Amino acid sequence: MPQADLRLAAVASDANPGTGLEPLWQVCAILQRLGYPVVVLDGTAQETDESPGLIHLLRDGPLRDTAALGSRVPVSSLAVVPAGKGLDVLGRQAVAAGLAPLADLLPLFRRYGLLVLHAPATTLASLLTHTATVPLVIMGQGAAGVLSSYTSLKQIAVHTGLPCMVAALLRGGSEAERKAARASLQTLQKCASRHLGGPVRTTTISTQSPQDLQRLALQLLENAGTIQDEPLVALRPCGIMRGLSAHLARSH
Repeated sequence: MPQADLRLAAVASDANPGTGLEPLWQVCAILQRLGYPVVVLDGTAQETDESPGLIHLLRDGPLRDTAALGSRVPVSSLAVVPAGKGLDVLGRQAVAAGLAPLADLLPLFRRYGLLVLHAPATTLASLLTHTATVPLVIMGQGAAGVLSSYTSLKQIAVHTGLPCMVAALLRGGSEAERKAARASLQTLQKCASRHLGGPVRTTTISTQSPQDLQRLALQLLENAGTIQDEPLVALRPCGIMRGLSAHLARSH
């Protein structure tokens, strides 16, 4: 019988490991409650013999119980697989062979409703070349957050041609914090429009608001692509990538 495609979402990890991590677990828990069994491949965590993960699955095949894998998330019902080494291997093998990087994940995780890649933008850039996934970038606070988010947008656009969605997280909810977040998002949009040649979708999420977190969960699901059984072909560059190519050509 034909197998269903596996939905694929992507979240770029920030240089600051604490940025956006707890909201990510909350969003994944919301999706599970909505009926989408979620597995997270955490590219910021390295597999070890004491904490096995993706590299072991690629070598040994799927496990009957994913809970046997290492997990560093305080949500017992959420499957989180350390994947730093495994994602790196998938990226390098795909580049060498000219294949779709994520095809080998389908037989390992097809029983889940949604696979979430949580990894640095440099890692995602090598893995999302054959998908229509719109990655989520969590923006940190202040000028450093804007610069880090812009760098992630550029890395992903250069290698995949994919646009991203950027979320600014509000930890409190004061008007001053909201004003600062809006200003940071506007600065990021201007930089992306000027240097990447395309618009960037942005949103503001209060981490204290269940409604905002559910909205982010639904946006993550809406932006998910798929991993399919049949061979994949590279996507045509999107507007942001064409604009970046033109900008680079003018610069040289």
